[in-house]
Amino acid sequence: MGLFNRSMKVSASGIFRGRTEWHCHVLPGVDDGFQEMEDSLAALAMYEEIGVREVWLTPHIMEDIPNRTAALKQRFTELTMAYKGSLILHLASENMLDGLFDERLEAGDLLPLSDKRLLVETSYFSPPFDMDNTLNTIKSKGFFPVLAHPERYMYMDKKRYEQLKGMDIEFQLNIPSLTGAYGPEAKVRAEHLLEAGMYNCSGTDLHRLSSLEHLLKADIKKTILHQIP
Repeated sequence: MGLFNRSMKVSASGIFRGRTEWHCHVLPGVDDGFQEMEDSLAALAMYEEIGVREVWLTPHIMEDIPNRTAALKQRFTELTMAYKGSLILHLASENMLDGLFDERLEAGDLLPLSDKRLLVETSYFSPPFDMDNTLNTIKSKGFFPVLAHPERYMYMDKKRYEQLKGMDIEFQLNIPSLTGAYGPEAKVRAEHLLEAGMYNCSGTDLHRLSSLEHLLKADIKKTILHQIP
């Protein structure tokens, strides 16, 4: 029992070597994530140190943070010009399923991940109106929904997760959830979803450099570490 339940420091696990970071808020000055260019560059340098290969920058787009595509692309260009490291950088977005998203989807004004996969989120406490219809509309437009950090949605249960997977919705794990960073309930949900093989990709959802430092110092069970997609 002891051997199989042993934990180890994330920093010593090597799980980031060759990994793609699918969700972070490192693009500076555009949302509630990093604000200064120098801090963003420091985060990218830390990604390099731990072995990350590619990084998808996914700033928020929502009614409260109505980022425009052209402005995000300009800021991304500024970051790539300032960055001199070896990471492969990409720009996408994390899209709240709200009224603004409906407008952007109808206009085709979106920033998807690779292969037209679209990172989406909802409120942590309640589902958006007609959520399933919105997800189906996304697919009808030729995109593939990727639900960000489903373990954090308190209104979801096992049946709802299974319904979404039955709709071919991909799930993205927030790795800090496995350390209890968002509370014990999110941690338990993340472990259950991971053990059920429901996650398709993972990320740190990084908003602050200190959060990555804390993650690297945290302990995660070895059996759990090896299941992270």
